[in-house]
Amino acid sequence: MNILLINHYAGSKEYGMEYRPYYLAREWVKQGHQVTIVGATFSHLRLKNPNVKEEYAFEDIEGIRYIWFITPAYDGSIARIKNMLVFLWKLYKYSKRLVKDVKPDLVIASSTYPLDNYPAYKIAKMAGAKYTYEIHDIWPLSPMLIGGYSEWHPFIIVMQRAEDFAYRHVHKVVSLLWNAERHCKERGLAPGKFVCVPNGYFPDEWTDDRFNLALPEEHQKVFDGLQGKIIVGFAGGFAVSGNVITLVKSAAELKNQTDIHFVLVGKGPELSSYEKVIKEEGLNNITILPAVPKNLIPAINKHFDIAHLGGLHSELHQYGTSYNKMTDYMLSGKPIIQSVDEPGSVVERVGCGIRVEAENVKAVADAIVKLADMTTEERTEMGRKGKEYVEMNLTWSKLAQDFLKSFES
Repeated sequence: MNILLINHYAGSKEYGMEYRPYYLAREWVKQGHQVTIVGATFSHLRLKNPNVKEEYAFEDIEGIRYIWFITPAYDGSIARIKNMLVFLWKLYKYSKRLVKDVKPDLVIASSTYPLDNYPAYKIAKMAGAKYTYEIHDIWPLSPMLIGGYSEWHPFIIVMQRAEDFAYRHVHKVVSLLWNAERHCKERGLAPGKFVCVPNGYFPDEWTDDRFNLALPEEHQKVFDGLQGKIIVGFAGGFAVSGNVITLVKSAAELKNQTDIHFVLVGKGPELSSYEKVIKEEGLNNITILPAVPKNLIPAINKHFDIAHLGGLHSELHQYGTSYNKMTDYMLSGKPIIQSVDEPGSVVERVGCGIRVEAENVKAVADAIVKLADMTTEERTEMGRKGKEYVEMNLTWSKLAQDFLKSFES
């Protein structure tokens, strides 16, 4: 199959986020497909952006053919919209050339915003190819709920029309969000056209030796000093969206539980707010450690008895989430406290932890006590369920196959 994947922000191992297009494409190439990714030369998400001179430039990355459209840099909303419009204009401008160069059997509109569905549909129609819309976040619902935009804002109206257009014309919708089908149907998607393909993992990044890698001396010393205690852990970014502050406040709730200790590993802008709570509450049951490289996450998670995954209150979470951190915890065999407004979440369905309301300090504290009061064997069994689920369902190889199943007939 010849696959054309359009993703404005597409990245790679070298360029950085977004990784999902690269991960899927790499697996498709291994499986014998020809894959072309079309992306913009500038994205605020990447570690570095491609440096190309031609307006329509080719680059080969691990057998994936990238086509880069030169787009202007941005640092602000107006400039970012200009960047989007330039990318979209070039998709139209070079649509015939893309059909000629790629000869696609499948065209995927995968940028976060839905406007690339118009040129994707045009290209698919010209090529006689199938066309799909891949949903990362639900737009324009996300900027409406997060940014407070009115449904009558011109930007929202344009995005809403693009989303509705996609649902009327796609062969299938592929979404990271397991419960987004209800929203899609409300906007016009026909029954039977929804497929969920979440984010995944590479088994070679979670081999037994990764769990036994040596930690920095500072980290190992802390874990060595906590032997015999129940360690409630978090490893990741200290950002508002992760709502780690709720976990910190739950440590204050449980400061008299001498058998429980909290360990946060990471960095980010919210660190000072955690330190403020720790100081004001006089907490000695919580330790904050510096971030570690990604390859050391298994060796960090190994020391946790309970892992925390949080989020802010959001209507969006009812449609499902696809946290990489959740996969990390499950692969580590740890029971999870998921403080996210996601009824019927994977954690609940699999039975590998406890889900509670987002931003509810008492609920998180109560869940911690409930898990801490279990035997080691009971917690291990919960963790085992999560690990087995991920290993059976979430390898990138399997997800890449699942993605294409609906398009190969």
